[in-house]
Amino acid sequence: MDAAASPGGRRGLSVFYVLLIVFLYAPIAVLMVFSFNDNRLVTFPLAGFTTRWYRLLFENAELLDALKVSMVIAAISSVFAVGLGVLASYALGRRRFRGKGPVSALLFSPLVIPYVVFGIALLILFRAVDDFLIPRFGTYIGLGIHSIVIGHVVVSLPYTILTIAPRLERLSVYVEEAARDLGAGPASTFLRVTIPLLLPAIVSAYLIAFTLSFDEYAIASFVAGDVTTYPLYLYGQVRIRIGLPQMIAVSVIVLVASMVLIAATEIWRRREEARLAV
Repeated sequence: MDAAASPGGRRGLSVFYVLLIVFLYAPIAVLMVFSFNDNRLVTFPLAGFTTRWYRLLFENAELLDALKVSMVIAAISSVFAVGLGVLASYALGRRRFRGKGPVSALLFSPLVIPYVVFGIALLILFRAVDDFLIPRFGTYIGLGIHSIVIGHVVVSLPYTILTIAPRLERLSVYVEEAARDLGAGPASTFLRVTIPLLLPAIVSAYLIAFTLSFDEYAIASFVAGDVTTYPLYLYGQVRIRIGLPQMIAVSVIVLVASMVLIAATEIWRRREEARLAV
């Protein structure tokens, strides 16, 4: 008899599920409560209800600039990560070539490389490139938004492949063959047939890459240069405890916005997959 199917097993699993949900979401609920607490100290009992932390964060120019920088970096890096993810997924799933195993291992290696190690390696690489360029060409790459984008593209690429590749595997090869039989070239078939069928997975991959980039701290801390992203600013403010209530308030806004966006995208994705039914 399956223990999980017994009445005791079902009750045990139900209790475990409830405890897991509480463990995951109780800190979020506490965070939301303290965002309305009329006290700079994050302690109980609550001092009263206020919305001034939400009002003050919109007057914090440094915080708003950090949010804008993170959104720009996340938007740019996600576009490149998804574009490369589509091409890599197609090559790995639809083509045969020598060295497919090593190429796959290289593409997925960021999944097992600690971000701290990767950040240090990128910093050394950019410094070495600048040491080569400056004396010979009088120019340099430096650190900043571009270096963060490069790092985030590399670490986001495996997740985009893991999101797009399963969808591509479910697509029948005969659909593409039918398009070519009707006179469409390889490029036209890819752009007008394959990409539209992959669109739900592409959107999901973009959101995953965007979230990873927006929240990433370790790599940005090494290659940001003079640029301040939202995670870097948040970490600095939490350490010195100045403006901590504002950080809690903006975290709640980011959290709620993310949940709404993810829910809306998931509803759209399911409708698109049901419509395509391929």
